[in-house]
Amino acid sequence: MTDQAVDTSGPAKAAGTEEPSGAAPPQFFGRDRELKELRADIEGAGLDTLAGRKAARARVLLIAGRPGSGRTALAGELTRRLLAAGDHPDGLLRARLTDPGGAAVPTERTARGLLDQLGVTGPPGADGDELSEMVREELAGRRALLLLDDAADAEQVDPLLPDNPDCLVVATSGGPLTGIPGVRPCTIGGLDAGSAVRLLARIIGEVRITVDPRTAETLAEECGGLPAALVMVGGWLAARPMASVADATKQLRELPDDTEQSTGSRPLARAFRLVHDSLPPTAARILRLLALAPAGLVDAHTASALAGCSVSAAQTTLDDFVALGLLHTNGADQPQYEVPGCLAPLLRALLEARDRPAEIQLAGARMLERTVRLLQSCRAVTEPEGSPARRKLAGLPRSLRFPGPEAAAEWLRIRRPALLASARFAVGDGELDTLARRLVAALVRALAVHRGTEAAAPELYGLHGLVLAVAERRDLPRERAAALLNLADLDARTGRTQEALTRYRAALDAGRAAKDPYATGRAMESVGGAYAELGDFQRASDWYGRALAQRLTQGERADEARLYGRLGAVHTYAGRYGEALRNWRAAAAGYRRLGDVPAQARALSEAARVQEYAGRPHESLHTCQEAVEWARRAGDVRLQAALELRLADTLDRLGDPAAAGLHRGLADRLLRQEGAACEIRSAATEK
Repeated sequence: MTDQAVDTSGPAKAAGTEEPSGAAPPQFFGRDRELKELRADIEGAGLDTLAGRKAARARVLLIAGRPGSGRTALAGELTRRLLAAGDHPDGLLRARLTDPGGAAVPTERTARGLLDQLGVTGPPGADGDELSEMVREELAGRRALLLLDDAADAEQVDPLLPDNPDCLVVATSGGPLTGIPGVRPCTIGGLDAGSAVRLLARIIGEVRITVDPRTAETLAEECGGLPAALVMVGGWLAARPMASVADATKQLRELPDDTEQSTGSRPLARAFRLVHDSLPPTAARILRLLALAPAGLVDAHTASALAGCSVSAAQTTLDDFVALGLLHTNGADQPQYEVPGCLAPLLRALLEARDRPAEIQLAGARMLERTVRLLQSCRAVTEPEGSPARRKLAGLPRSLRFPGPEAAAEWLRIRRPALLASARFAVGDGELDTLARRLVAALVRALAVHRGTEAAAPELYGLHGLVLAVAERRDLPRERAAALLNLADLDARTGRTQEALTRYRAALDAGRAAKDPYATGRAMESVGGAYAELGDFQRASDWYGRALAQRLTQGERADEARLYGRLGAVHTYAGRYGEALRNWRAAAAGYRRLGDVPAQARALSEAARVQEYAGRPHESLHTCQEAVEWARRAGDVRLQAALELRLADTLDRLGDPAAAGLHRGLADRLLRQEGAACEIRSAATEK
């Protein structure tokens, strides 16, 4: 197994449901016939083999069934058995292709999640085509399993199929995936009567089943054999030790069918209504509000903010929901719960029917505000003791504070998908833009401090895009300029220079509209940098000159010196040595006025390089000696050693090998004293 393999060992899903529930140990029931068919399909010859061709892509097994039928659990049990048999030593990758709201997950997000599981970071800003190609390349030499859950259509699955017949793709969907050749769906319905009754017995105990086995079978029929419905009704009975199976059957029958649901989905809807309507009003309201949970992921803070109750009360309620089959939990030290995909639309419909729009919006705002405070706490805990951020942190309630940076980083890691979904939810709402901007800003800072800007660049790219969407919707030119600059910087860092140039120009227009001198100056300088990267040194020098003119009018000396250096560099690349030398001299003078001795030494060293290129070795020697002295004063040993080697090269060209040898020896001693790990060799040494 490669070191990027994903460990997928562990128990199967509970009771063949799509999401495990209850506190009992996970166990899989029934589906023996379907499992045998799927194994036979794997071992059988594909269409390419029958046609005498070698398969070019991974085989696709499709498990089709309506929500709540246990299609995800069957896929999970199949992959667990395949891994246990050692058929796919490079592990399992999982992705859900439909979010809880029913919208198809973009290929870009799915592919990026798969790359994360492979230990690969996709470039920020890359589109779905580029990232899905990376997924296929990573899987080209592996024998891995890919589980694609809840696919809406073939267009979601096809880009992710590995070009490798040693991989196997298991997909679940509500129907056939027409458009992918060679896919033979395994269509499932409800559990058989025996498995359904055993599932109920596991939840409520054997005694109540044994005293009335026929009624248990009738109850299973009322649930349509759907595992998700059986688990909810079983949870309802488990919470009522004095109730009989006949009581549950009677109450379930008395509930009217939801005519808006398809015939096959009505048993699930009735089971859900039975459990929901039996809850205390406060708990029922909390349950409905979970429809707002971003990405269907919930923790105690989310539920507490949505309902306006204490964190401890929310935690107890969530655990009760797990026992009732309404949620499932990952069992981590920091529990995170998930709303089953089959229940998400039922929750949403009930929320809209029972709760007023203003109350729903207020609950969403409370949830986002709590998320902002947690993110601020997550970042503040990394600040030094006694800092303003730590003093502010000390004033927060204990439930909003983290014991240390490690705990905050772990919370951020666990909650990252939900936090990113929260940002998308806030921006997509359209009525909470001020809160959305605060949330995105807090998330950007937390990711940067805990993961670093390089590691978090893909997430930061998406967040800056959300800020841009709000800025354009609200006509906020200053925020638009900032978002465009951040996005362009990430584009430039990943080699998309032309795209970065376009965004820098748009940022310049936004900065001018906002009358923001910082944004306009920064944009002009960045436009110059983009042109320099593209090799258009004439335009680069022009834009650097515009940025310099603005800095000169504002008296920003540090920026002036830096821009003189950038002008010197592009003139050097263009072979305009006179202009280059003047600008490097101006940069050195600017750094001298600022008292920045190391920068002054580096600017003088570049001036000496230009003089050498211009064929003026005596002047280069003099400037280089001056730079050596300033490097010595700055304590920059590496720069001093490099300059000593340049002096040696220049002296060699001037016909003084003895002096050149002295400078080389001094450079060697400097590097030994510094304990340098790298070797700096002069051109003469390399001959």
